[in-house]
Amino acid sequence: MSSQTLTEKILSRASGKTVTEGDVIEAAVDIVAFHDLTGYHVIEVMEKAGMVKVFDKGKIVIAFDHLAPPPDVRSAEIQGNIRKFVKDVKIPYFYDINVGILHELLVEKYAQPGQVIVAADSHTTTSGALGAFAQGMGASDVAAAAITGKTWLVVPSSFKVTLEGEPAKWITGKDVALKLLGDFKAEYFNGKSIEVFVKNPSAFPMDYRATTSNMGIEMNADALMFVPDSETLRYVKQMRGYETKLVTPDSEARYPEEYTIELNKMEPLVAAPYSVDNVKTAGEVQGTPIDQVYIGSCTNGRLSDFEIAARIMKGKKVKSRCIAIPASYEMFKEALERGYINTLFEAGCIVTYGTCGPCLGGHFGVAGPGEVILSTSSRNFRGRMGSNESKTYLSGPAVAAASAIAGKISLPGDVE
Repeated sequence: MSSQTLTEKILSRASGKTVTEGDVIEAAVDIVAFHDLTGYHVIEVMEKAGMVKVFDKGKIVIAFDHLAPPPDVRSAEIQGNIRKFVKDVKIPYFYDINVGILHELLVEKYAQPGQVIVAADSHTTTSGALGAFAQGMGASDVAAAAITGKTWLVVPSSFKVTLEGEPAKWITGKDVALKLLGDFKAEYFNGKSIEVFVKNPSAFPMDYRATTSNMGIEMNADALMFVPDSETLRYVKQMRGYETKLVTPDSEARYPEEYTIELNKMEPLVAAPYSVDNVKTAGEVQGTPIDQVYIGSCTNGRLSDFEIAARIMKGKKVKSRCIAIPASYEMFKEALERGYINTLFEAGCIVTYGTCGPCLGGHFGVAGPGEVILSTSSRNFRGRMGSNESKTYLSGPAVAAASAIAGKISLPGDVE
């Protein structure tokens, strides 16, 4: 009887042979992607190798997001060079500065259960929300995958996480990610693939799953995948209009390590400077004065994030600067139609869409010396969002919205 984990099943298909933990394999890739910041280097590798070509034009996805619209001449020049590559090679799935963040677009439009996805960005793990083995790689590896349609991998050990119950009030995917980081620390999952089973699929929607998978790389995991279920089917049908096929672990699959999170017993969590695994309850850092709040990024720029923020901010005014950036045009449009964008605008937030911007200290809200930022993004390393002398705390959308209203780190109940 077959007894493969999801990781083993996906990588067996991709390599054409039965694999187990520790095997070094050559795997066929289903999607190869890059963006403006890394795409320049991917194309540069191709040019130096004299192989400016791709194995399958329909399996390449390119999006401008990191420095979009370009805030300086060099960024504009790089984007122009990539546009030329897209035109010369005739890449059909190219998204310019007005569409969205690459990882969000992969979740909305492309990622499927059981796929192998590689992209030139560490947060490629986001596509694990749909049950894809998705991994960020360097420019050379991504260029090779784009040219040949293959990559090499070491089959990781599978780590099983089970989510039980209904999330407590204000608990989302960010809190699950931070709990794993707080309980295991950032290095623990190195060489492991995290497979998340949701006991009640509808209780943990795709928005939450994408956030948790996004931060799999912060755990140093090779992948963080949600086992596909009825929520996966619902999401793909809603977003794309077609039925997808589920790829799941065998019922007899054995996991070397297992961990259970009881969602109903959780409380909002925050990562304090300067590490993603310096996790505390929001109550422990409550009252910390802040200068700016950022709601958005490929981590927390989805519709549910803006619904939560709008619910908390409705009829109130922010006391700190607040920048809100839905991750894609689709998310912005839907949030606009539902009134969330107007609510945030009236509360005093600056709103745009589809750019990474402040997450990487790129533009649209860079942190200055001595400033304290509360962000829903993925990283709070020293200098990540701007000045080395700034500090960044990470939280989910509820704590971020409440903190923007109060001008200090706060719980939603503090401003209701």
